[in-house]
Amino acid sequence: MTDTQADHRAAISDIVHGARTALLTTVSDDGNLHARPLAVQDKAFNGTLRFLVQDGSEKVEDIVRNPHVNVAIESQGGYLSIAGTATVTRDDSVIDELWSPFAEAWFPEGRQDPTIRLLTVEGDSVEYWTQDTGPVGSLVQTLKAALGKQSQPDTGHHGTVEL
Repeated sequence: MTDTQADHRAAISDIVHGARTALLTTVSDDGNLHARPLAVQDKAFNGTLRFLVQDGSEKVEDIVRNPHVNVAIESQGGYLSIAGTATVTRDDSVIDELWSPFAEAWFPEGRQDPTIRLLTVEGDSVEYWTQDTGPVGSLVQTLKAALGKQSQPDTGHHGTVEL
């Protein structure tokens, strides 16, 4: 892995690490895109994201019909768009690993709920945008561009990684 690839992957991991919520976009039965929030379970990114979901939900039905998905993540470190393929399984050891009091709120029968499933997204590519300047710096950069002092705001980096 080159230094540039390592830098890209470090930026991606920083964004995932700082996130609490992701937006999962699936293709619905009528061919429309449908996005919904999911709690970010993994705080490190190695090309795969995992979520706890409920069997029989719309998102699970969408994935059964068409496993191509997109996951969008925002955190103070920046933004990600992960294109990939999703699978839904029942893997009790991974569910145990990801289980938390927050997850308990979504499953009425707790950890023993028979509808708990593991949604795994294997990333194909990741596009990211970092925010190196923070909110105040971004505002200053935007004002400079608006006043003609520079061509566009310079607030961070952008990159694409094929996984």
